[in-house]
Amino acid sequence: MNYTLTNLAEHLNGVSHDRIKRYLQGVKLTPRLLWEQVQVDLIDSPRGYLVFDDTVLDKSYSRKIEGSQWQYSGNAGGLVNGIGLVSCVYVNPDSEQYWVIDYRLYDKKTDGSSKLDHVLDMLKSAFYSKELSFSTVLMDSWYATQTLMAFIDSELGKIYYCPLKRNRQVDDNGMTSPYRRVDALEWSEEELEQGKLIKIRNFPAQKKVKLFQVTVSPHRTEYVATNDHSQDSTEGTQDECALRWKIEQFHRELKQLTGVEACQCRKGRIQRNHIHCALQVWNFLRRQALRFRTTVYDIARQPWSHFLRQQLQSPSLQFHFA
Repeated sequence: MNYTLTNLAEHLNGVSHDRIKRYLQGVKLTPRLLWEQVQVDLIDSPRGYLVFDDTVLDKSYSRKIEGSQWQYSGNAGGLVNGIGLVSCVYVNPDSEQYWVIDYRLYDKKTDGSSKLDHVLDMLKSAFYSKELSFSTVLMDSWYATQTLMAFIDSELGKIYYCPLKRNRQVDDNGMTSPYRRVDALEWSEEELEQGKLIKIRNFPAQKKVKLFQVTVSPHRTEYVATNDHSQDSTEGTQDECALRWKIEQFHRELKQLTGVEACQCRKGRIQRNHIHCALQVWNFLRRQALRFRTTVYDIARQPWSHFLRQQLQSPSLQFHFA
């Protein structure tokens, strides 16, 4: 409930909050350290998936935190002042388990990198440095760019599935008519079941992708593009895209259980280190949850359950009627 340095110092013997602050300002905790912990547990598969997405760590009540900026949040449905976290999750479909293997913090003013640059960097790291086995990349419409899609297809030889924004300009008539918005395309019954080949504007003429109209909910339809031309089922495409939920689940658990948004220190280095520690905590909770065949929420509640039992049996504050 309290993530301040002073609160931590009050519960550590012989350690002042100034000492903790100096440590957090001086140490540099990097994504590589997270990977060193995760790779011990990770079991990869040739059928594995890399899933990319971003979330905003809300800092709405602060105006002087370094790295915090106004950016769009899908959860809030508008602009939020916060720190952008771009995550990479590895999913093993054989064991139905997943691990967060890499992350980047979006701060273009400091490093000059866009969210797309971060995803490309993590993708290269997973393939070349970590040498992970995977077959498919899943990502949000934000990353459905010609640069990234061409890299996955041509450079890595992998499959991708990603939704296109509704106003994306595409052609499904062999260049016999002007480009149209993707949500203005006409669909036959066969195409609704098996998809259709299209060319996305500014893509090479020979690089066509297969497009599927996927119903996510009664009020939401996604137009999913893939370079897997052998995919001939809208239902199969929906099953592939459903694995993107793993990263949404990770972001939710991270925010609810680790206090990743709670640090109010102004220095950017302290914020980065706090976020890294929160990711390490989630990784630990996830490991324990798998070990005891339960959820991360149950693991996180256990210390408080023990404390509550102790207080009910022997309260530290005795209650008496006047």
